[in-house]
Amino acid sequence: MTTTTDRTAPSSTGAAVNPPAAPVVPSLSRLRPLGIGEVTITGGPWATRQATNAAATLGHVEHWLEREGWLGNFDATAAGASGADRAGREFSDSETYKLLEAMAWEHGRSGDPELDARLRAIVARVAAAQQPDGYLSTAFGRPGTPERWSDLEWGHELYCLGHLFQAGVARARTAGPDELLEVCTRAADLVCEVFGPQGIPSVCGHPEIEPALVELYRVTGQRRYLEQARLFLERRGHQVLAEVEFGRAYFQDDVPIREADVLRGHAVRATYLSSGAVDLAAETGDEELLAAVVRQWEATVARRTYLTGGMGSRHQDEAFGEDFVLPPDRAYSETCAGVGSVQLAWRLLLARGEARYADLVERTLYNVVDAGPSASGTAFFYTNTLHQRVLGTVPDADHAVPRAASSLRAPWFAVSCCPTNVARTFASLQTLVATADEDGVQVHQYAPATIATDLPAGRLELRVVTDYPHTGRVEVVVERAPADPVAVTLRVPGWATGATLTDGEDVREAAPGSVTTTRAFTTGEVLVLDLPLQPRFTAADPRVDAVRGTLAVERGPQVLCVESVDLPGERHVDDLVLDPTRAPEDVEGGVRVHGWLRQQADPAWPYGEPTPGGAAGEQVSVLLHPYADWAERGPSTMRVFLPVPGAPSAAS
Repeated sequence: MTTTTDRTAPSSTGAAVNPPAAPVVPSLSRLRPLGIGEVTITGGPWATRQATNAAATLGHVEHWLEREGWLGNFDATAAGASGADRAGREFSDSETYKLLEAMAWEHGRSGDPELDARLRAIVARVAAAQQPDGYLSTAFGRPGTPERWSDLEWGHELYCLGHLFQAGVARARTAGPDELLEVCTRAADLVCEVFGPQGIPSVCGHPEIEPALVELYRVTGQRRYLEQARLFLERRGHQVLAEVEFGRAYFQDDVPIREADVLRGHAVRATYLSSGAVDLAAETGDEELLAAVVRQWEATVARRTYLTGGMGSRHQDEAFGEDFVLPPDRAYSETCAGVGSVQLAWRLLLARGEARYADLVERTLYNVVDAGPSASGTAFFYTNTLHQRVLGTVPDADHAVPRAASSLRAPWFAVSCCPTNVARTFASLQTLVATADEDGVQVHQYAPATIATDLPAGRLELRVVTDYPHTGRVEVVVERAPADPVAVTLRVPGWATGATLTDGEDVREAAPGSVTTTRAFTTGEVLVLDLPLQPRFTAADPRVDAVRGTLAVERGPQVLCVESVDLPGERHVDDLVLDPTRAPEDVEGGVRVHGWLRQQADPAWPYGEPTPGGAAGEQVSVLLHPYADWAERGPSTMRVFLPVPGAPSAAS
């Protein structure tokens, strides 16, 4: 087994401490992440999500992995059985690894001994399937399957190993090195041998191993893992993969990462690759590489991202569309792409310390990641449309469905990357709440929580009291503080114009970005951040043709939507025209908007001379609810962007 190295966090990001139990732990960064032992979410919607994840989702995923035979693939491989009738897609091993990662984070959070036993049992089955030289795959390299590394474009061998490594990192950081980390290092050593400077000069069609290798380096101190990540990142974009029907941009193999100007191709692949690039830049001080990713992120957020934070508008290749091509009814906005976006923005936040990255993390968590699973944690969206035109069909609870075919949340998919991605994200959610540096602590996401960490000045302990996002009041109570001054920084979301910070008798404006208080605190003192949560209309850039002549409604970090179950007679949502002269209102049970229900004509030909759009129809007041909750009440039509009067229509 590779010996782990004590990797003490450098003083440039705070006090010298052992690496935190967190998914991303840069050796050098602007901000230092705080791990499971330093942050605990104690209430609110995110605590509910974590509890549901632990009580329902992890067991649900384990059940389906067993039922579908994806766990059994490891047993068959260990037994030397033919893989000719192997269950699942070529990448199904990765779902077991993501479950292990989720279990590791959850065990680190809760200490549940029963969960630990289940985790160890699965690790033993995985370890038994590993070949003596470290190779591990149930889909390649055994009787009845293709040869090792014979399909780098589509085979996902390295992708699966990347998720294995991240599971091993999670386990090592929460429970110490064990059998899972041994499995990881044996496999990683083989990857370095096979794909090193004198090896196969190519990459995996699905990025993922790049950030995983960097994190494995951070845990073990083995430099060759970092250098292998560098090789993979520098090779990509030089046409090392074969041309496919979607083009090399699908793999991000069209342009070297340092030269690209925007994220393109498969959205999950793009965000995972960029995450690995930020990790490499953070370890090596490569400012050029970091600047390239920042440039691409800025262009992508400005031109290729949905209001929800969702990424990917093309169904055929699960990919980004061209600039401003963001049709709401054709939004792919895969849940996994939301997870990838959160991972990327979080890494950029650690590297640069700018609040805009935490803004996108918040938007995506509330409106994509939280929309994916049902409230029960046992059914999931794979894609996240912003406009549902037809009533969905309730899927069979006992059968997996094709990934994009489910119009309502389904229990499992033939490609079930999203349930496991959600599980590992919620299990480690507290690691996205706060960071530290030499001067103090920064709070990025608001939930009832405790935050405790050691700074150069001494130990700082904070307690966050809030009912966010239902209300905008966030109280930060000082439970313990050093005698010397420290800084407490609170993020002010970009939408929160008019926010204030109250510090004792002092009340000051808190402009979007962040607000910092630096002084010697005493126990019991309270900082109060008041964020304006009144609902607001939001218009899209006019270049987003698909939603011109419409408005959306937001409240705080949440995007709202209308569902047919909230319209008189359950009329279709496309019958609703919004009155933009009457502001949306907070009321009991939701946000109320006003408008008209129009009678839709059905001409023989849907085109004609333009006539001024009007507001004729039945006047109505309608309740909107958070987009993430849509379809929880059964099949409905749904819409985020609502038409307003004035847009011309065809004469009938």
